Amino acid sequence: MNWGYVIGLFGIALCVLFCGMGSAMALNKTGQAAAGVLGEEPKRFSKVLVLVVLPATQGIYGFVYAIVASGSLTPEMSIYSGLALLLASLPLTVNGFISAIFQGKSSVSCIYAVAKKEQLSGKLILFPAMIETYAILSLVISLLLLA
Repeated sequence: MNWGYVIGLFGIALCVLFCGMGSAMALNKTGQAAAGVLGEEPKRFSKVLVLVVLPATQGIYGFVYAIVASGSLTPEMSIYSGLALLLASLPLTVNGFISAIFQGKSSVSCIYAVAKKEQLSGKLILFPAMIETYAILSLVISLLLLA
């Protein structure tokens, strides 16, 4: 068994797993909030849709990273190369998970604000989008560390 390959694969798998879990947890909360708002005001669907799905992007980033990083996996990679791949995965693994959860919380608050004042929907996207910035930066750093 080639332990370098296993360690590298483990790093990629953790990244996909944690980014996906963070997004799923956040989408659960945003979906619940949107269901509550839409139960009262169904016409606000288009106003809350972006806020609902915004935390899904971290899961997508984990998926994209896994596709790119899997190109670095080779059956004969050394343990050091496997560890390097594992370490390159850590920025997105950790920040993808955490930023998805916090982005979901921010989105939920914004969804409730849209329920009170529909005209704010375009402006409110800014708040969870700022959290998105850090997920994108983590993706970029993890991709740069692959090189």
